[in-house]
Amino acid sequence: MSNDFVEGWAILQTLGEGAYGEVQLIMNRSTEELVAVKVIDFEKHPEAKESVPKEVKIHKLLSNAHIIQCYGQRFDRNLGYIFLEYVPGGELFDRIEPDIGMPEADAQRYFTQLLSGVEYLHQHGIAHRDLKPENLLLDNNNNLKISDFGMATIFRISGRERLLDKQCGTLPYVAPEVILRPYMAEPADIWSCGIILVAMLCGELPWDKPSLKSKDFIAWKDGHYVSKTPWSKLNNVALSLIRRILVPLPSSRYTIAKIKNHRWYCKRLQKSGDLASVEVVQRSKRVRTCGGLLDDYDKDVFCLSQPNPVGLEDGDQVDSMHSDWCQSSNLYSFSQPVQMDDLLVSTQQLSTQTSGSQTSMQKLVRRMTRFFVTVDTEEAIKCLIKKLDDLEFSWKKNGSDMVTISTVDKRKCNLVFKATILKMEGDTLVDFRLSKGCGLEFKRCFLSIKKSLRRLIHSRECRIDDAMMC
Repeated sequence: MSNDFVEGWAILQTLGEGAYGEVQLIMNRSTEELVAVKVIDFEKHPEAKESVPKEVKIHKLLSNAHIIQCYGQRFDRNLGYIFLEYVPGGELFDRIEPDIGMPEADAQRYFTQLLSGVEYLHQHGIAHRDLKPENLLLDNNNNLKISDFGMATIFRISGRERLLDKQCGTLPYVAPEVILRPYMAEPADIWSCGIILVAMLCGELPWDKPSLKSKDFIAWKDGHYVSKTPWSKLNNVALSLIRRILVPLPSSRYTIAKIKNHRWYCKRLQKSGDLASVEVVQRSKRVRTCGGLLDDYDKDVFCLSQPNPVGLEDGDQVDSMHSDWCQSSNLYSFSQPVQMDDLLVSTQQLSTQTSGSQTSMQKLVRRMTRFFVTVDTEEAIKCLIKKLDDLEFSWKKNGSDMVTISTVDKRKCNLVFKATILKMEGDTLVDFRLSKGCGLEFKRCFLSIKKSLRRLIHSRECRIDDAMMC
């Protein structure tokens, strides 16, 4: 790609890389509007010719305040481009403190927004199938937006609902019936929302997989969980709701309508996290979207405009031909990038790329997994590697400014993340990002590394909040 993607639009940086290509951030030189562009090489990845159009068709027709917007697509010979809303607030998991979680009022706010987005999807016969904190992004106003529709599918057309058969998602978040299959779409997504709520309130996941091979899951299923973590961290009202969401039998699991009538969901939470007894959240029965109200929208026309699932007319289980387990961590995301490098643009770079306001361009992505150090880049690399050895992390140096770190988390799952050392206007920034594994476990490892390097961390590193974060 040249620096000018199209006339008037400049490429600022590669946001991330996936199995099928790169994700670029482009900016309108006149308005400074930012858009994420996914570039897919169909010559190198011919299998994407079938999966990408399906996802784009589903995603492009979605219009909701809590779903990343898809602006459209463009094809040029063997390259495909998908244009998506760019949100600078980072990922939800970045707000979750390992083993602690977040203030209960914040968790309630994000959970209600998540449920609003999922309800919209289900009303239109679409299941997400990979809901987790890493796939939930935040905008400038701290509002949640659902991303990554790579596993999304249609489960209802013209009032006809089908069972799903594809085992997909991320194991700690999937419902138990997804492992067994076939399964109903809506209860499976609702289960994932419940796990996300546990993660927000407790800062940990309850199990690595909801199966009878998991002692933690069996204890929950049999009701022997009262004194166990994470359940012991929850107050009675929150636990009451979660007990009704994380019901192993899908037919007995709370629906979205029942969740919205639960006391924990309806009551305003004080900043202290205690339940207030007065103010009830008023919610309109009409679903409001970016484009207006859905009351008079023809849901059947909407669904029929999606690609027909193969074999639907014959009543086949359309996902049975793709029954292998699919985890999104091993696939390329065709929505807003989940694991992305932050846009770290210096004043000098900005002046050469655009004549627009530098101040607005410096306020981009909020992330906690980075810090400034008081040494130069070469010394920072040496100190980092030494501390990685002390912590018994495996590592591999990639060039002069990057280290790939590998370990096994507390659930014996592989965890891979990268540390990039950047020189920024005379300062040295150490920036970490997740490549593979659980976001909460990644953050736990990051905090241990940061603690080991605390003597090198710049005492004024908080200025990054003033200069670059929203």
